[in-house]
Amino acid sequence: MPRSPATRSALPSHTPSRGGKPHTIRIIGGDWKRTTLPVLDLDGLRPTPDRVRETLFNWLGQDLSGQNCLDMFAGSGALSFEAASRGAARVLMVERSAKAAAQIRANQAKLGARNIEIAEADALRLAAGLALASFDVIFLDPPFGDHALLLRALELAVPLATADGAIYVESGDPLDVPGIGALAGWSVAREGKAGAVRYHLLRRENEE
Repeated sequence: MPRSPATRSALPSHTPSRGGKPHTIRIIGGDWKRTTLPVLDLDGLRPTPDRVRETLFNWLGQDLSGQNCLDMFAGSGALSFEAASRGAARVLMVERSAKAAAQIRANQAKLGARNIEIAEADALRLAAGLALASFDVIFLDPPFGDHALLLRALELAVPLATADGAIYVESGDPLDVPGIGALAGWSVAREGKAGAVRYHLLRRENEE
């Protein structure tokens, strides 16, 4: 899908709101490498930091050409814009906050990103209606500390992943994969820690 080239900092620092003042994120790879995008400083919005995104996309491979991605809790859109920059065919961003979604749309327009779709919706309700096995990469970065929401999101995400697909999860604690019924047959392929946040890349057990 053609795209027009255009000319997350330490972790939980984005919890306090200052009335919606913009901060910035920087795309670190792909067509829009080094492009900065404004991000509203809204309550609970924690953009994934540069070093975590760099690690994640090293795990995934730098080129996502032809892949379909789902970002269930888009927030700043940092993960999705990174995936789109690296050639993903389709990136579906889901964000419930009207203000955050509006900023994502403005950033999409700035980039001319035609491979991005934005849904202003409840992630769980929308995911329940998506086609099975339709996404190669699924990003799950739900509101920090909401373990019940994460578990429900995982239940919905697993059937949406392709056979060799990956699910990326950010959480406050290590994932107890054997204790999560929805993840039967899955394992943590890669994991790391940055500040208070742990991040994991999940794959089916017959995949690397």
